[in-house]
Amino acid sequence: MRSAFVIWPALVLGLLQLLNGVFMLLAPELWYHTIPTVPGTGPFNPHFVRDIGCAFIAAGAGLIWLARNAKAWPAALIGSLFLGLHALTHVWDLLAGREEPAHFAIDTVLVIIPAVWALWLAWPRQSLSRSG
Repeated sequence: MRSAFVIWPALVLGLLQLLNGVFMLLAPELWYHTIPTVPGTGPFNPHFVRDIGCAFIAAGAGLIWLARNAKAWPAALIGSLFLGLHALTHVWDLLAGREEPAHFAIDTVLVIIPAVWALWLAWPRQSLSRSG
């Protein structure tokens, strides 16, 4: 039997990522102006927002699949890799002086914590059954 400590968090986090991606695809300009730290990253580019929205949909789908089937961990891990690399980009920008510390506090909640959480959920481990 799989742990509820993996199923429910993977489902919730996956849905949040998927919904964020759908928001980015369907209303890129509204998304751009809704997330408080985004306008400071550069001018609005609808194509770019939609491109990234596709990555969030893929990451969310992998986590949702993991919630339904433990054998889907490779898909969840690859989707989580996007989230992790995205988070590292924010850390790098902070260290390079391209991101304000106040914005990084928001990014920690919206980007860093979900990425770490997703990677933890998707990471294969011996102690949990991966048999579905």
